Amino acid sequence: MMLQHSGPSLADISCSAMVPCLSPPGTLTLDDFTNFTPIVKEELRLAIQNKRLSNGLSPDMSSDGASSSSDRAYEHLLTPQESERRKRRRERNKVAAAKCRNKKKEKTECLQKESEKLETVNADLKAQIEELKQQKQQLVYMLNLHRPTCIVRAQNGQTPEDERNLFIQHIKESNDSDARQTPP
Repeated sequence: MMLQHSGPSLADISCSAMVPCLSPPGTLTLDDFTNFTPIVKEELRLAIQNKRLSNGLSPDMSSDGASSSSDRAYEHLLTPQESERRKRRRERNKVAAAKCRNKKKEKTECLQKESEKLETVNADLKAQIEELKQQKQQLVYMLNLHRPTCIVRAQNGQTPEDERNLFIQHIKESNDSDARQTPP
């Protein structure tokens, strides 16, 4: 059984007449609509659709009721050429956005691959450092084992630096003697 509301429709009644506590008319809030019965809500919806039709706008409303319906209302005001330009511009924007996303994705993948490569190189270098440290440690150990038995150093009382300096001096002397012997 369907209830009918007798009397004038809501399209004929101003907002301030429906909700007398409001002033000025036309300033209803969402809280004002929560107390309305379903019949009153349906009549309000019909009144809004009629008002939109009388203004030359589309009677349908989006789920949010504001932003996309205003976009659709604006599209009706455009000429066919402007509408076509807008459509082409949106299509170009869509293609450009997809291209930008793909480029960003490729760059991210490239950076990820480079990062993995550098991590591998870093791990290899760290392993090489550890290997060289162990090798150095072995050589120092072997050298320390050899020191007490080294006859040359024990007899002369020379250190390895002294031996190096003697070797460098010997090379310089041999180069000087070679230079004197060759005629200019």
